[in-house]
Amino acid sequence: MNTIWEGTITLDMLNSLNKGSMGDYLGIKFTEIGENYLVASMPVNSNTKQPFGLLHGGASVALAETIGSVATWCCINREIFIGVGVEINASHLKSANSGIVMARCWPIKSEGKLKVWAIEIRNQKDELLCTCRFTCMVVPKPPIA
Repeated sequence: MNTIWEGTITLDMLNSLNKGSMGDYLGIKFTEIGENYLVASMPVNSNTKQPFGLLHGGASVALAETIGSVATWCCINREIFIGVGVEINASHLKSANSGIVMARCWPIKSEGKLKVWAIEIRNQKDELLCTCRFTCMVVPKPPIA
């Protein structure tokens, strides 16, 4: 299999990254690993809705940044590097008020210190809700405090 990922990655490995983070609070779960893409889900519930009962745009952006940061982490030497977001944009195209949304992330540029990802968020009817572009920089892993 020809893949962009560095070494072995598993869904358990990816989902363990969210423990105790915003991704955990928002209910983000990684559900699929492809040769050059990742898929993650997030529920539309009280943790991810804005005051008017719709999926919060910030929750969509948090989902997009989470999947893009993890995709970057999957492409690098994880022993010495991490990825940090430097830019994200999002176009919110349709609302959701219930169910599960799915984000799919694939590379626009996956070589070098800057990784650029395209991310689409869709509802359970496969309707496009949000499209994002996320840029992540590869930096040395900080020392553990």
